[in-house]
Amino acid sequence: MGTLKDRLNDDLHTAMKSRDELTTATLRMALAAVRNAEVAGSAARDLSDDEVLAVLNKESKKRREAATAFGDAGRTEQAAKERSEGEVLERYLPQQLGDDEIAELVAGALAAGGFTGKAQMGPAMKAAQAAVAGRAEGGRVAAEVRRQLG
Repeated sequence: MGTLKDRLNDDLHTAMKSRDELTTATLRMALAAVRNAEVAGSAARDLSDDEVLAVLNKESKKRREAATAFGDAGRTEQAAKERSEGEVLERYLPQQLGDDEIAELVAGALAAGGFTGKAQMGPAMKAAQAAVAGRAEGGRVAAEVRRQLG
């Protein structure tokens, strides 16, 4: 199988042929975000699959936050559209970890690093994020690290 970016492009073409407007629009938006990340900085470059995943994670988080904001403002139709776009993006993201799995990985990272107090929150977060490897949102990981260092 090719790169994640190739898969996004192939799926975009398939969605266009089948006239799936939601998937087409969402994948166009995701590929635009990937292209923007590729040209950011001093020189244009191709992103690795991990970097493309990071861009997709960011876009997915934007959709969740926008859906919440629209829902709170009573704009249910727009909130539903944002949720649908988020669901399309989640097809390309790794399966998110459950709370128990996060707790287990964080406990292992804290034990391996010898982190014991809240004063070590920064290095503990770095170790925990490495253990989780993008399979959970940073906020959830941070909350678990705070709880265990607590």
